[in-house]
Amino acid sequence: MKRIYIKNLLIESGKEVLIAGWISVRRDQGKLIFLDIRDMTGKVQGVVLPNHEEAALVAKEIRPEWVVEVRGIVNKRPEKNVNTEEQNGNIELEILSIEVLNEASTPGFDIDSDGKEINDEVRLSKRFLDLRRPRMQHNIRMRHEVAQLIRNKLSENNFIEVETPYLTKSTPEGARDYIVPARLHPGKFYALPQSPQQYKQLLMASGIEKYFQFARCMRDEDTRGDRQPEFTQLDLEMSFVSEEDVISLNEKLLIEIVTTLYPEKKIQSIPFPRITYKEAMEKYGSDSPDIRSDKNDPNLLAFCWIIDFPFFEKTEKSTNLEKEGEWTFTHNPFSGTKPEHAELLMKKERIGEIVAAQYDITLNGYEIGGGSIRNHKPEALRKVFEIMGYSKDSIDGNFGHMLEALGSGTPPHGGIAWGFDRLMMILHNEPNIREVIAFPKTGEGKDLLMDSPSEVSKKQLEDLGIILKPKNA
Repeated sequence: MKRIYIKNLLIESGKEVLIAGWISVRRDQGKLIFLDIRDMTGKVQGVVLPNHEEAALVAKEIRPEWVVEVRGIVNKRPEKNVNTEEQNGNIELEILSIEVLNEASTPGFDIDSDGKEINDEVRLSKRFLDLRRPRMQHNIRMRHEVAQLIRNKLSENNFIEVETPYLTKSTPEGARDYIVPARLHPGKFYALPQSPQQYKQLLMASGIEKYFQFARCMRDEDTRGDRQPEFTQLDLEMSFVSEEDVISLNEKLLIEIVTTLYPEKKIQSIPFPRITYKEAMEKYGSDSPDIRSDKNDPNLLAFCWIIDFPFFEKTEKSTNLEKEGEWTFTHNPFSGTKPEHAELLMKKERIGEIVAAQYDITLNGYEIGGGSIRNHKPEALRKVFEIMGYSKDSIDGNFGHMLEALGSGTPPHGGIAWGFDRLMMILHNEPNIREVIAFPKTGEGKDLLMDSPSEVSKKQLEDLGIILKPKNA
């Protein structure tokens, strides 16, 4: 007999079936033993009658979270026992036989609750159990559904998914890198990508025209509720486009996600409002304003575009030995300017007034994405780094590959990156992104399940030519 999923039991009324899954609850009422059995598609109540003696003997030993294979007959429940508020609430499985596939130790915490009453460190240290709870199953499965919709819609619009490297070059334009020693090149290091920014622009130089990926990004920075040392971006880039083209495509994609997969939610305004950076700061004191008309409505989604960001901002005296300047970028150095400000950039005049062709998408007070139309000409990108105080040698050493690629005939292009974890967090009304990531880190960047970061062997360090010293030595 072939196993069927629990979600399909309703169409098997009166038939003998085979299911497999976990025991959620066992209730021994003397003559009758009730078992709630679940698989990845749902849950059903089974009952072991006294006349099925072998099944009854096994059922008396079974405990929660044991993995079983169950053969039984799908019966309709008596009218008085029907529960319309639960899945399979109008049927019951008359259990004929039970095969125990694996026993289980008693879980250290309740996995039938939503888990929010349990200490985070306890949950994360036993994440394989924590993920079994219905809320977490729903979050992870919906994450897949959203990603799949995005893949399908972008493919329909002639995008192709391209993977970019995890081992790349450390460059001084972003946050602190995670660095990886290169054993075959003593004294040299790879960096893990903070984003695929340079690679996706190189893909535009390569003639790909429309690219996307769900990119893993790593940044060695302090964590908080909506940030992790490693996180996922929906990353995309398009050639021969304007700012309006990128905004329009992304707005349609976000609307499609909500209306298709979260119909219970309401988008406050379509089209999404657009507010300049200056207006946002003056009116809300934030460039990620929460513009909901009712902040107590958990199903209200107020998307908003923030546009016209200043390209540069004043900075404290730099501690970067390669850089001597009083300016830094507000988002990233690869942005282009508004067309009317291109001349100011090239002449390096009125730097504080230069406006970038840059846009953020915000949702309920969070930035969930940001992008820009890029500098596609090498001389413009070089001016950005000059304004920031980098020497010619430093620019050529760190970004020579980009300048060469842009000078090879790269089309105008632009794109965006969504904070995919953050978007899912908001859609599921969760307090932080750990609740929508399968195996997250703690607030201190630790993986409690794998006990990471951890020490490595002396032999590994010797192979890499690394000697450890106290941090403050």
